[in-house]
Amino acid sequence: QVQLGESGGGLVQAGDSLRLSCTASGGSFGDYGVAWFRQAPWTEREWVAAINWSGGYSYTAGSVEGRFNCSRDNAKNTVYLQMDSLKPEDTAVYFCAAHGIRFTLQYFDDPRSYAYWGQGTQVTVSS
Repeated sequence: QVQLGESGGGLVQAGDSLRLSCTASGGSFGDYGVAWFRQAPWTEREWVAAINWSGGYSYTAGSVEGRFNCSRDNAKNTVYLQMDSLKPEDTAVYFCAAHGIRFTLQYFDDPRSYAYWGQGTQVTVSS
């Protein structure tokens, strides 16, 4: 059973950077693809980025492409989301999630693909 915990959120100004961390305990974290989602008040959960089990490839949503980057360090059981040039519309609770099937990123942008979720970390970007 993989357990996930996010950290690194906070209050920043537009144009600033933040790096979120998703640290895992239990299970074989290095076998699972991981995604980041975000959810602003009164909106649906939105997929942001995903990275495969080895870190060999990743995907980012069009709304954050060129500004956000996902990476991982399996030796530390941690996945990162580097967020640069933050905008007020990036304000949300950010969640990391591990895929329900090992060694795949099938349907990587669908939250139903993910079996393990963290509790979320708040990111607030002021204008």
